[in-house]
Amino acid sequence: VDRLLFPALRDSEVVLTNSRGVFDQPMAEYVLATVLTFAKDMHTTLRLQDRKQWQHRVTERIAGKSALVVGTGPIGRAIARQLRAAGLRVSGAGRTARAEDPDFGDVHASDNLAHVIGAFDYVVLAAPLTEQTKGLVDAEVLAHCRPSARLVNVGRGELVVEADLVAALQAGQLAGAALDVFETEPLPESSPLWGMPNVLISPHMS
Repeated sequence: VDRLLFPALRDSEVVLTNSRGVFDQPMAEYVLATVLTFAKDMHTTLRLQDRKQWQHRVTERIAGKSALVVGTGPIGRAIARQLRAAGLRVSGAGRTARAEDPDFGDVHASDNLAHVIGAFDYVVLAAPLTEQTKGLVDAEVLAHCRPSARLVNVGRGELVVEADLVAALQAGQLAGAALDVFETEPLPESSPLWGMPNVLISPHMS
C-alpha cells in the first residue's frame, strides 16, 4: 500500500480497504498449474504442437516431490494446502523457524534459505516485499539449489535478483523457473528470460 499512503490520503477521512483473502486460492491454483506444467512438460508440448511436430517424451510425477513455500501468510498457506493435496511434501520458510505448523509442518527461517533450499524440488516464492525479503533469492541461494529444481515466483519480482537468476538458469544451477512477477513490469523485450525454453512467463496474472 506504499503508493497509497500519501499525506493527503493519510490525513483525510477516506477509509482505505483491501481484498485480503480474495486471491489466496486462485494463486494456489496457478502455482499447482506451473508445477504440473513442468512435470508433464506441457510448455514443450505446446511448442511442438505449434510446429506440428510429434515427439514422444517421458514425463515426471509430482507425487512424492518436495516443495518449499517461502512466505507463510494466507497465500502461502493456500499454496501449501493445494500442493499437499496433489501429493507433494511441503515445508515453509518464514521469519522464524518452527515445527508442527498445521499447513507447512516444518517452517525454516528465511534468512537460512541457502542452507535448506537444496532439499527441495520446487521453491515457491509467496512472500511480501520488505527490507528483509528484497533480494532474498540471490546468487548464493541459487547456487545451493538442486540442478533439477524449479523456482516459482508469485510474490514480488524484487524477491529475486533477476540477473543472478538468469545466470543460474544459463549455468544449469536449476532446471527452470515460472515467473509471474519481475523487477521491471512489463518484462522488457531485451530480457534473456523471454528466450529460455525452461522459463514460464506470465504477466502478473496469478
